[in-house]
Amino acid sequence: MSDHADDLVGRYFDAAERLLRRVRVEETEAIAAAGELVADTVGAGGRLFAFGAGHSSLAAQDVVYRAGGMALMNLLSVPGLTGVDVRPATLGSALERVEGLAATVLDVSPLRAGDLLVVISLSGRNALPVEMASEARARGVRVVGVTSVAYARETAPGHPSGTFLKDHCDVVIDSKVAVGDAELTLDGVGAPFASASTVVTSAVMQSVMAVAAGALAERGVEPPLLRSGNVDGGRDWNDAVFERYRDRIFHQH
Repeated sequence: MSDHADDLVGRYFDAAERLLRRVRVEETEAIAAAGELVADTVGAGGRLFAFGAGHSSLAAQDVVYRAGGMALMNLLSVPGLTGVDVRPATLGSALERVEGLAATVLDVSPLRAGDLLVVISLSGRNALPVEMASEARARGVRVVGVTSVAYARETAPGHPSGTFLKDHCDVVIDSKVAVGDAELTLDGVGAPFASASTVVTSAVMQSVMAVAAGALAERGVEPPLLRSGNVDGGRDWNDAVFERYRDRIFHQH
């Protein structure tokens, strides 16, 4: 491996580690509050949902139906916005700016009062995440937002209300990712590159779930966790969890 490649690998890992350390130091209280909200919802018989548009959906998908994850977490999916599953990929970005779409999605979703919704949006400035959070709260849903608050300071809002995702949440977790979501620059390369938002946001989501599991255990409630289907007994364990919570798990329907 060339010294040049080694330098870029090291610079990227250093940048990601700095972000993770900063979030750990500055956002632990918010992460803990979000985890407690998850535990409150589970304990009260509510359901859990996660939403993200485009690449923000990756961190939402990362806590749905996975080993070591909370079985009750469901993906609130919007066709054309789950990752880059539509062509042209730019259509997804355009849909995120459509006003009124969030209300339509929520009208036909299973989300109801007493549930919890995690809305993930790096910029938190477009119509869909803003309205997804505000509409959900208006329907009695608790909302956790995972976003970069820097965008609210350094960019213009994309919603006519002049608000950002952070303005419509019960708990806000700031990912600390810089505007533009690119950690590296290099002479001869015209644009910054190497995103770290997925690394950081996925770590945030997993830490929220960890707090929730711990909080439930402290209350004497068995956390509804899934095991790997690739270990002995894992599938039987998961089948029992799915059966017990089948009215709160929508990815099995």
